[in-house]
Amino acid sequence: MFEPRVALASLSGEADAAWARDASDYAGLAVLGGLALDDATQRAAREMVADRDRTEFLPDDPIDFLAGELDALADADIRAGFNVRTTTLAPLRAASRECARRDAVLEVNAHCRQSEMCDAGAGESLLRDGERLAEQVAAASDAGATVSVKVRAEVDGVDLPALAARLDSAGADCLHVDAMDSEPVIREVRESFDGFLVANNGVRGRETVHEYLDYGADAVSVGRPSDNPRVLARVRDATAEWFDA
Repeated sequence: MFEPRVALASLSGEADAAWARDASDYAGLAVLGGLALDDATQRAAREMVADRDRTEFLPDDPIDFLAGELDALADADIRAGFNVRTTTLAPLRAASRECARRDAVLEVNAHCRQSEMCDAGAGESLLRDGERLAEQVAAASDAGATVSVKVRAEVDGVDLPALAARLDSAGADCLHVDAMDSEPVIREVRESFDGFLVANNGVRGRETVHEYLDYGADAVSVGRPSDNPRVLARVRDATAEWFDA
């Protein structure tokens, strides 16, 4: 899916084309976003900015913004992806088509735990509604893009390995798992999911990289330190060491 097997995880309102290009020497995939696609999630994003002083991408036309950011990476030596949040399928299909035209990954966000986004019916709330999440995955897949799903562990009432199997059947090509403080969950998800598995959380160097890869991950991702070349170099080198051994 990408080489080197290091991904840059989306950082809400910060992960744009310039961010991805700056780190292209260290990673094989950069997931831009997150991006609110429909009225409900855009409203939630505006509330998050107003109430929490968060950064969010709030373009007038999210699909045009997505396409423009992907086009800005057309000549970069890194595969692009876009993490998106939505409660409706039409804009998700449109985003998937734009990603498919550019060989970019469309990442469905079932990860954001901000109350405004969850109350709108997006983000982490989708983990508790496997039917709706699988519907989003199927819609994005049918529209042509390579589909990733960003999920998190340690959500009450959610059997993540069982959900992983369901998303596999729905057409997910990749699962991007924030392991939180439950790193062994990667092994459990690996047993349920046949697609590409990316492990996230606390990835900083050789120890964490090799732990996740030993649990069965195909790649790792870096979040907050994704603008730190020293961390990225350590992660890239540790990943190469593992797969070259």
